[in-house]
Amino acid sequence: MNLETDILIIGGGSAGSLAAIVAKEQNPDAKVLVIEKGEIHRSGSIAMGMDALNIVVQPGLSTPELYLNSARIATDGVLDYKPSYVMAERSYSILKRLEGWGIRFPKDEQDKYISLQVHAKGKFLLEMDSPDLKLVLAEKLKEAGVQVLNRTIITKLLESNGKVHGALGFNLRTGEFVACSAKAIILANGGCARFSLPNSGYLYGTFDYPGNAGDGYSLAYRAGAQLTGFEYTSCSPLIKDLNCPLLYITLTRGAKVINAFGEEIKLEYLSTQTMLKELREGRGPIFIKLSHLPEERIQEIERILFTTERPIQKRFWENRGIDFREELIELGITEYQLCGGHGLTGIVVNEKTETTLKGLFAAGDVACVPLQHLTGAFVFGEIAAENAVAYASKAQIKEIDKATIEAEKEQLFSILNDKESDGKISVKEFEYKVRRTISDYVVPPKNERKLLQALWWIPRFRKEMKNIQVNDYHELSRFKEIQFILDCAELSTHASIERKESRWGWFHYRTDYPEKDDKNWLIHVVLEYGKKSGEPITTLVPIKTKGD
Repeated sequence: MNLETDILIIGGGSAGSLAAIVAKEQNPDAKVLVIEKGEIHRSGSIAMGMDALNIVVQPGLSTPELYLNSARIATDGVLDYKPSYVMAERSYSILKRLEGWGIRFPKDEQDKYISLQVHAKGKFLLEMDSPDLKLVLAEKLKEAGVQVLNRTIITKLLESNGKVHGALGFNLRTGEFVACSAKAIILANGGCARFSLPNSGYLYGTFDYPGNAGDGYSLAYRAGAQLTGFEYTSCSPLIKDLNCPLLYITLTRGAKVINAFGEEIKLEYLSTQTMLKELREGRGPIFIKLSHLPEERIQEIERILFTTERPIQKRFWENRGIDFREELIELGITEYQLCGGHGLTGIVVNEKTETTLKGLFAAGDVACVPLQHLTGAFVFGEIAAENAVAYASKAQIKEIDKATIEAEKEQLFSILNDKESDGKISVKEFEYKVRRTISDYVVPPKNERKLLQALWWIPRFRKEMKNIQVNDYHELSRFKEIQFILDCAELSTHASIERKESRWGWFHYRTDYPEKDDKNWLIHVVLEYGKKSGEPITTLVPIKTKGD
């Protein structure tokens, strides 16, 4: 399938969907195509709905400056001023856009939005009542006349002379090959949730979209874009054996966290680091306690958990015979992840979502705007659309060379056509080994010897991928995802070696450099593909302040 479009959006989650809608608003005559690995109605990290909009600066009640002060605390100062400021500045208009679509934001008796404190300073999180947010986005996208290709994985971005001009991929059910020329491309295909293994041993957790294998990071890296924040390897204490969200929902409504000895864990604000410390120091397991709350508050929590945030929870707790009014909720540790939404990892972008490659924009979890959450996905989805449409109006379609198409098809489908199964390893087994190794050597606690051991394994894995048995197109997509995961592991390892300090609590804790060092390391570690070496090149880049 050969396609041409003005705006190509890779990823149909929150950022990608809104980018597509806004692109058609900006120019109704523009051709806008979304290529989504899943299905547009349930794609991305939220999949269904959300209980809150995490960052909203309400005029007269808070300011972008106050939000930035809070964000600097959460990021230990490693964030640029302009993107985070613009996100805060435009957050209220995003709320109003969603309200105009029928998304409900509850209000109190004084007709004010219900806001909760989860940040170090200021109340920026607003309650949202939207079990069907993703369906609303999908419907708006359809109404706008956006073309969508579902269940299609992008395997390569096309670049020449520092400018992107297309993408290649295939349908993971039918195997139909897709070559798309585009005037502008927006990457919005999430972070890398499939990084280390969950403690359960399963390949997929449920905290994030399990299809997020670092596709966007790898695609941008291989095309020549700069990335940063890969040493920030984060995890969260969430429901044990399920890894579903509940911290914001319960703790902001009066729940307590207690350790194995029944002692309450005091949280200055909603800090996961304090909970992780209890577990590391042997005072676990830790639990969420709701039994002291009034009945109406428990019912409110149950309504949110069982309708908006992973409705499977209702059956999960019923099968375990656990009633929140009497029993505790045990917390376990999620797999480690690389993410711009809940972390600091991503493609380097400015406040216009421009990457270091011309014609390539990035929004949502794939972009590095620290701790941007759903608000950032929406704000920068809008901004990416505005700037991509403006760029496309002056750009020309570049035809994709047939030799390039044939080379990618041969590289992909030769793996599938190899029917020799003797001595082969299943895709599942190989991914398990790769992510087991990431768990062993790349995530905290880190030290140089462990990280060097990871760099010994990564090229070995790449060579051994020829021994994977691929039986169908879905397994071929999983094969490609392993390559993405390995790229992310290599990027994270190089960044972690470079940053010779400990920062962000446990998330970059080095036993050989256990102290935080603001004098030398209050700085970005930026990564770029080394065309000669084939390995990441690291550069230290100053943090951009208000005057930059």
